[in-house]
Amino acid sequence: MSAASVLIVGGGIIGLSSAFEAASRGFAVTVLERGEFGGQASGAAAGMLAPYSENGEGPDAFFRLCLESLRLYPEWVSRVEYASGRKVEWLRTGSLHAALHEADLLPLRTREAWQRRFGAVEYADGDALRGLEPALHGRAIAALYCPEESHVHAPKLVSALEQACRNLGVRLVPRAGEVAALDADGQGVRVATSAAGAYAADAAVWCAGAWSGTHEALLGIPVPVHPIRGQICAYETPPVDVRHMVFSSQAYWVRKADGSLVCGASEDVSGFDRSVTDAGIGRLVRWSGRMFPSLAGTVPDRRWAGLRPATLDGWPLLGPLPGRSRIFAATGHYRNGILLSPVTAAAVGEWLGEGGGSAPARLAPFAPDRFVRLGNAEAAR
Repeated sequence: MSAASVLIVGGGIIGLSSAFEAASRGFAVTVLERGEFGGQASGAAAGMLAPYSENGEGPDAFFRLCLESLRLYPEWVSRVEYASGRKVEWLRTGSLHAALHEADLLPLRTREAWQRRFGAVEYADGDALRGLEPALHGRAIAALYCPEESHVHAPKLVSALEQACRNLGVRLVPRAGEVAALDADGQGVRVATSAAGAYAADAAVWCAGAWSGTHEALLGIPVPVHPIRGQICAYETPPVDVRHMVFSSQAYWVRKADGSLVCGASEDVSGFDRSVTDAGIGRLVRWSGRMFPSLAGTVPDRRWAGLRPATLDGWPLLGPLPGRSRIFAATGHYRNGILLSPVTAAAVGEWLGEGGGSAPARLAPFAPDRFVRLGNAEAAR
């Protein structure tokens, strides 16, 4: 398959990153966004780049993909900032994954043992922990310190990517509405929208995020993606100095370049409802006071929610659709869309650069039809 033009369906962080990569490689790119660019999970994210802290089970394919993407960030951010003329506030603060109880220490040590094979991870307790993060409550008895982890200002990254795409000549189509029809054959792909007409290209990348699951009939394959509401709050001028990203079993805290402290995230299943609830934010407020005594009784200044595209196993769908090799799925990134943007874009670029068809070999564990194949294998037993 040869491709000179590409349709990107979805204008969140994954769609814009894929468009940026394709345009950088010389493809003619059109991005179709149902609403506003970066208006869902991307713009609502805390922007953490933390594969060590958020993937504690072991060095599986997903952890390795996340770590690969983290290590692509320095060059990738430089490219985005140069192409857009904007800063994205990428801060390499490091992180602390804190344990609050004696029962948490063995899992923490187990995590340390396997993560040391991949980077600099240090166990800290007592005076060492207080030296790293003096404001932590005394109930935090130990933590894993990872100096490699970082974070970015997600809305500014989305805005920079949008501008970079414009500067590279990408056609951006906001408020396109729903995907009304899809035609794909050996010659190309045609997508009709409910509010912005129809568009055709040689290939397409499907980045519809939490809405991907509603496109099963169009794509001709089960798409096990559903929305998870993530609620977040922020303290604009917090009475505490938080030096690192801090993770607990119940919440996380990230200090941004403007001094604000972001706390997240309460998650629940609410369909496509993005409203903020007192219960969801209340849990974050309580835990903020428990982890940082100076925050006890402090009311956050901002609160918001976004819809995260979750899959059945928490791993994204990455690769061409079976039987429709001109369509590449790049969706279901759940809480890791910001982190996985560089590696997803690189995979899309490799696929396009090779003329489409098969996916890069390292994406095999994330194949979009893996649940279908698993179901068929179980049925055959």
